Amino acid sequence: MILAVATAGAAAAPAAARVGAHAPAGPGLIGGFFALVLVLGLILGLAWLLKRMPGGGFRQAEGLRIVASLQLGAKERAVVVQVGDEQLLLGVGPGTVSALHRLAQPLPEAPAPQMPQFKKLPEFSQLLAQRLRKGS
Repeated sequence: MILAVATAGAAAAPAAARVGAHAPAGPGLIGGFFALVLVLGLILGLAWLLKRMPGGGFRQAEGLRIVASLQLGAKERAVVVQVGDEQLLLGVGPGTVSALHRLAQPLPEAPAPQMPQFKKLPEFSQLLAQRLRKGS
């Protein structure tokens, strides 16, 4: 009986050592790097191709420019579009665009956004002191 247990234990040890012996090895570091380069190249190539195709959506139409836009409802808005030398007021809704008015005089250009003047802002310590005085 003791002999049978010893024989079974000896037969189980080599089988346990062979469990992962036939599993395929991973691609390794070099293979993983080349796969990453291939995927990145594919993404860049498709982006280049999409940019060159007509109607790709990346290029702005020449001669057309949105001057102003105003949200009127959940899905409706009024848009002023510059077409060459003319400006048109358009109504834009779900599935429809309609010309509402041709502007006789173009809208004035909006000033370019500027960075805030941080030097003109009050010091934090001054603001904190004011707030503490008001609170007491």
